[in-house]
Amino acid sequence: MRQKLQIQLKLSGPWPDHPFSRELSVMAAILETNSVIAELAWQDLIVGRSADTGAPGMAAMTVVKAAVLQKVLGISYERLAFHLVDSASCRLFLGLGPFDTAPSASTLQDNISRLGAHTWESINRVLIKWAQKTGIENGRKMRFDSTAVQAHIHHPTDSSLLGDLVRVICRSIKKAGLPKSMACRDRRRVTKKLVLGILNAKKAKQRKSLYRRLMRHCQELYQEVLDIVIHLDDRWQELKADLAHWLDLLQRVIEQTRQRVILGRILPPDQKIVSIFETHTDILVKDRRDTVFGHKICLAGGASCLITDCTIEQGNPPDTRLAPKMIVRHGDIYGQVPRQAALDGGFASKVNLLTIKGYGLKDVCFHKKRGLQIGDMVKSSWVFRQLKNFRAGIEGCISALKRGFGLDRCNWRGQKGFHAYVWTSIIAYNLAVLARHSIDRALI
Repeated sequence: MRQKLQIQLKLSGPWPDHPFSRELSVMAAILETNSVIAELAWQDLIVGRSADTGAPGMAAMTVVKAAVLQKVLGISYERLAFHLVDSASCRLFLGLGPFDTAPSASTLQDNISRLGAHTWESINRVLIKWAQKTGIENGRKMRFDSTAVQAHIHHPTDSSLLGDLVRVICRSIKKAGLPKSMACRDRRRVTKKLVLGILNAKKAKQRKSLYRRLMRHCQELYQEVLDIVIHLDDRWQELKADLAHWLDLLQRVIEQTRQRVILGRILPPDQKIVSIFETHTDILVKDRRDTVFGHKICLAGGASCLITDCTIEQGNPPDTRLAPKMIVRHGDIYGQVPRQAALDGGFASKVNLLTIKGYGLKDVCFHKKRGLQIGDMVKSSWVFRQLKNFRAGIEGCISALKRGFGLDRCNWRGQKGFHAYVWTSIIAYNLAVLARHSIDRALI
């Protein structure tokens, strides 16, 4: 039966005398103080499993701690499993006694991946409420900014997408072991040569000719595999569903290639496929110079450097649409809107200023005025300068999230995995911030 918490305290030695061990011990104490976190995680862990039978498995709080530890250390599941065998501090953080067997990498991955983004967001709100209760963050002075998080994909080109699809389809058919009468030509080798030829082509005419040959091979493969799917009986339902999915993507990428390469048309970002595995990936153009393939997120931070809230956007909405939503969400978390808010210049607009002021905020500072008057935003020029300088602090928070907690690039699969990855990075960061505040103020 899966437990929410450890059944009893483990016989273990003292924490090592090291600053990082001290920080881990305080982070563990904060999690254990808020026992509702284990309840939230437990609800996800028992989905599809019996709560009353079977092996004990990892306790719910242990799973949360393992996910946090992985982000704090910035390591893979394999390395995490090693540290849980080798490191006294890591074992103490998870509550493992000297005679307890550390979970394997596959066990860690299976349990951590069961916790959804909604659960992680709820856990973050529990931590924010604890920070409010202890006086670390009251939410009265806030700063907001947006950034991009990359998805775990290679740089997309039309030829590489077609090559990936041919490789996956041919591999699936070969592994299935279909009768020889239902086999199709394996085009992986010729496709790979054409993709490399397109990559190394020096002239546009030569590249377009190679693209036509590649598209012809892909179209022929589509027809052959479609005929196989039609004749598959009920014994091959799973294979049939997989092939139908890949064939749909193949047809869409063929049409995308025809429009972009052969006809020279420009497609809007929401009509492009940039990955056949992470189809949820958005195309984000930053300042007309950098292109990021991932998702845009909007963050809310307080004076304590805690990240109090986050939204993961679909597409690439302008910042001007996000400011009112973030203020409303802040009101839901704290029960009241902040007294002062500092935002990046991208959020600035007269409509946003009037809307945010209408929620009851006293001072609203945009990093760039964009035609707005200081007197309309804040009560004095001194307040404007103070809030403008205060806003810059969230850039440091974002930098710490990306450099120290893996928020620069998500390596979890699927859209749900992407959302959960972002929230685990934020929670690990927030726990580290809370631990440092608690050590300084001797709260724990």
